[in-house]
Amino acid sequence: MKCIIETKRLYLRELKQDDLNDLHSIFSDSKSMKHYPKPFTLQESGEWIDRNVKNYAEFGFGLWGVILKEHNKLIGDCGITMREINGVMEPEIGYHINRNYVNRGYATEAAQACRNYAFEVLKLQKIYSHTIKKNAASVKVAVKNGMKLIDEIKDKVNGKIKIYAITLDEYMTKHVNRTMY
Repeated sequence: MKCIIETKRLYLRELKQDDLNDLHSIFSDSKSMKHYPKPFTLQESGEWIDRNVKNYAEFGFGLWGVILKEHNKLIGDCGITMREINGVMEPEIGYHINRNYVNRGYATEAAQACRNYAFEVLKLQKIYSHTIKKNAASVKVAVKNGMKLIDEIKDKVNGKIKIYAITLDEYMTKHVNRTMY
């Protein structure tokens, strides 16, 4: 399976059903899934992979497996998905990192690489992050990704949702000397 993105410490590549056990170790963990209605069953984790494989074919992107180079181990997923934001389907950066690997900057490193890919390869004009208000870790990653809070909405399932975004123009202003892919 080819690498989509490479960072200093990570590879991001398409998920496959062979990743089910590693991914399910995250999705079945109640602490890792505390911002979801409930942890996933093994079947739901498999369906998650299937949805992303479908997204790769339909959109050319999805959530990719996050592989720690040092151990060649899948430690989560991160990528770009299409999500309904204020009634419109918009590109969003999302991620899940195994709780044994949090607070090491992996989520930020992967999310920033996905932001760069969104603007430099996919030529998107704007990218979002959508998180529940009480998910402080995701808020930090969005801010570190150069995003600004643009809206707060109420959600029937999750309560208050914070929506962050960064435009291509904002990205280019901050990364004017960046070499494009």
